[in-house]
Amino acid sequence: MRSFFFLVSCLFSSLCFSQNNNFAVEASVLRGNILPHTEDMYQLVNGHPDGLMVRFLKRTDGSKEWHQAYNYPDYGAYFLYQDFHSAPLGKNYAIGGLYNFYFWKRRLQLSIGQGIALATEPYDKVANSKNKAFGTKFMGNTNFGFAYDHQNLVKNIGFHAGILFTHYSNGRFKSPNSGINTYLLNVGVNYDFESVVIREVDTSSIKKSYREPLHYNVVFRTGVNESPIIRSGQHPFYHIGFYVDKRLNRKSTLQLGTELFLTESIRDYIYYYSVAYPDKNIDADTDYKRVGVFIGHELMINRLSLEAQLGVYVYQPFKKDIPVYDRVGMKYRITDKIFGGFSIKTHLFLAEALEFGIGYRI
Repeated sequence: MRSFFFLVSCLFSSLCFSQNNNFAVEASVLRGNILPHTEDMYQLVNGHPDGLMVRFLKRTDGSKEWHQAYNYPDYGAYFLYQDFHSAPLGKNYAIGGLYNFYFWKRRLQLSIGQGIALATEPYDKVANSKNKAFGTKFMGNTNFGFAYDHQNLVKNIGFHAGILFTHYSNGRFKSPNSGINTYLLNVGVNYDFESVVIREVDTSSIKKSYREPLHYNVVFRTGVNESPIIRSGQHPFYHIGFYVDKRLNRKSTLQLGTELFLTESIRDYIYYYSVAYPDKNIDADTDYKRVGVFIGHELMINRLSLEAQLGVYVYQPFKKDIPVYDRVGMKYRITDKIFGGFSIKTHLFLAEALEFGIGYRI
């Protein structure tokens, strides 16, 4: 953690002494509540979580086409400290990247962040068996925020207040992994290193149509995960998808497709379930494969896009999970045809897999 604060100090110093950089730094205090989504969560809710968030922002200036298309958003990095005021949960530290989007004359801010978190009190069979939320010391952190934001309220100093939703999960990389969701009220101040952010408006550009014909995509996603049985062992999974997409405009692309799920940990889970619960009449040789169909939306920013999908299993012999699944993630277009991505697949609030993917668009 000392090395992290050293890097933060170096970044802060470089921002302070840079010129014409349109950088800003902001700090917020947080206080809120845990949102229990499983029965074993209630025993962990002993107080009101609070914390601190520090964000380093780059104000976009219109030098690139997507700046103006998205009303000059911010992008940057964040540090999040969260104390759950619960002995089994302990404290979390997270770092990651973020985007801020603005509406209503730039007074309303929507913030989206994704990073990695460190848990001080992860699950331990002997020392901390109550913490079924964090099965590993390191896990993913996702944040969504809505705030009233008034930049340059007094010269370079601004004010903001709103609500922040945080989520921690290792994507069932290792069990247990029920994860934690919190909502927190946040109040803070920001400091812009430039008193006036100069934004370029390209009046010479010619408006173009972004509509495209149907394109076909194949994507391969993989990683490792564990069944819900604690310490049952990690196994690889292979998720193979095929879908068509239709780009409608500058920002939106719709998707419709199908995918095959080859999740090896489910094979072991079926065998365990058939032995542990004979009254359920589950055959140990039940097919572990699943097939789903899904619809999706892709928010096109630049080469990076945000992807959300909602699917239903049309083939699911082992029906321990609900038949509906969802996926959120980020996609990066390496070329016009090749893309890579990172996503998390869940069944409502329960994560199943952290997926790393590579795909080809025809």
